[in-house]
Amino acid sequence: MRLILASASPRRKDLLAQIGVVPDAIIPADIDETPQRDELPRQYVERLALSKAQHIASQENDALILAADTTVAVGRRILEKPTDEAEARRFLALISGRRHRVMTGQALAASSGNSRSRVSTTQVAVKRLSAQEVDWYIATGEWQGKAGGYSIQGAFARFIPWINGSYTNVVGLDLADTHALLMGEGYAL
Repeated sequence: MRLILASASPRRKDLLAQIGVVPDAIIPADIDETPQRDELPRQYVERLALSKAQHIASQENDALILAADTTVAVGRRILEKPTDEAEARRFLALISGRRHRVMTGQALAASSGNSRSRVSTTQVAVKRLSAQEVDWYIATGEWQGKAGGYSIQGAFARFIPWINGSYTNVVGLDLADTHALLMGEGYAL
């Protein structure tokens, strides 16, 4: 059976390669990612992952669709990808000197209509950031297109003294969950 990755993220493709999975196709799902009223971060990432997977599955035959969505959560607040530098600065100010959660919802949908999902949560601590450190990080441009406005696998790693949970989850795909989802559907690794 073909495996389709419903994500344009090069990081997810690279992570899959670490466990020997090479998708047969990459078809990003174009869906509305606006959080619903009073939606909690965990519900949000699971809903989006399922919606993405099911959207692509409805267009494909004889395929498994793997989709994911990652967000940064500070309490009940969802920090998606910042739209501009000012929002990135607000996100960094919010996570500076405190712990937050990174959640990734993963879904696997078959063109037959079956679907499964999982949500992985990792706690991440960020040191208190000085104004100079924020300015420097913003100038790297690395924050662009990253949930919460940072990238743990890049320059921002110097500001993270502690995590509890899956490192690959923070990058964008909890590989243990991915493996379990794929094996549960009989996908040969």
